[in-house]
Formats: sequence, structure tokens, C-alpha cells
Amino acid sequence: MLSVQNISKSFTIHHLKQTRTAIGGVSLHVDKGGFLGIVGKSGSGKSTILKSIYGTYKPDAGAIMYDSQEHGTVNILDISDYDLIRLRRTEIGYVSQFLKVMPRTTSLELVTQSLLEMGEPQEIALDKAKDALRHYDIPESLWNNYPNTFSGGEKLRLNIARATVKAPRLLLLDEPTASLDYDSKLKVREAISKLKANGTTLIGIFHDLDFMEGLCDHVYDMNEKAQQVI
Repeated sequence: MLSVQNISKSFTIHHLKQTRTAIGGVSLHVDKGGFLGIVGKSGSGKSTILKSIYGTYKPDAGAIMYDSQEHGTVNILDISDYDLIRLRRTEIGYVSQFLKVMPRTTSLELVTQSLLEMGEPQEIALDKAKDALRHYDIPESLWNNYPNTFSGGEKLRLNIARATVKAPRLLLLDEPTASLDYDSKLKVREAISKLKANGTTLIGIFHDLDFMEGLCDHVYDMNEKAQQVI
């Protein structure tokens, strides 16, 4: 499904006239329907890998080969902006710790829009969106509110609802349980397990290693490289 081939990424800090390497020579492979966990200390480049796969960052070297449904195997680093945006809408999901949305869009509209992008009819999309908001304990009183009024935990749960409701072919998870309470973490785990059982390929970053137990097929350690989960 996905092959990351020897990618490297550096950032230039112009006011210091410095260039710092975020990742160097990273290679990893994820089979269709598999789940790869990425672990490592803060600042080791975990998020940089995910953002490179999603196309937010463009690595300085290497290739990211993705087996897309629409175009076959493509190099994420070479496709057009239009094709990348389309892949994000229809095939590749991303959950970060931070919610970035259009202003004056309600939580229900946000989740519904995610499904409409997948081609779901309006009524079905609305029903599925409501089910997703209920699953992640977003109170019905907040469905028609703007997310900028939400707490940090509510924003994160909404972000997860938007991504998981689409059941994407590839889902990237950047600390999806950060700031969540135990019950909310269980709901995220339940949703991830269901997606995996239905064929979604997943790559996730977790600091909560207990949460990963029994979910991941392999772990990529930023220091020790990929290891088989036993």
C-alpha cells in the first residue's frame, strides 16, 4: 500500500542562518490493511514522516510510493497539487492534535462535509455524521456550534470523527489520543480497530505505548528501525 524510500528532510532557520535535519534516510513499508506504529523521543522526526506522506512537507530526497485506487501506484512527491488534494479528500485521512477548520462551519457540517467529499448522498452523510459525533461523545448541544468554542478534548474528538467517518484507504494518526481521557481513548481504539478490520491501512504515532498494544502489526522505532510486534 505504501513504501517510503530513503526520504530526508531539512529545515532552514533563516534568522539563525542554520539548516537542521529533521529526518535522514527513512525507509518503511506498510502492507494493505496493516498498521505501523512509529515511536521515538520528542523531536526525533515522527511527525515529519507523517506530514511528508500526507504532502504537507516535501522531502529533500527519496520517494513515497502509494498504491492509489484512482491512479494506481504514484509517487506522492511528484503528483500535482490537484491530484494530492483529491487523494486527501477521497483516500488519505490525517488526524493531528490540532483542529484547523474553516470559520463559521459547525461541527455537524464539518463531519457531514467529509462524507459528501466521498460521494455519500446528503441524507446518508448527515445520519453517519450524527452517529460519529455521538460515538465520540460530542454533545448534541454542540452540533450546531462552531468548533472554536470547543475545549481541547472536544476539538480533538471532532478531528478524529471527521477522519474516521470517511473510512479512508490510508489513515495517518499523529498522537490521536493526546489530551483525551481514558473513556475517550477507548472509543478511539474501538474506531481504529473497526477501520483496520474493514481494510484501512494505518500509520500512527503514539506516546501512550499501552494504547498501541494489540493494534499495531509492526513498530518503526526512530532509533532501532522497524521491529516486528510480538
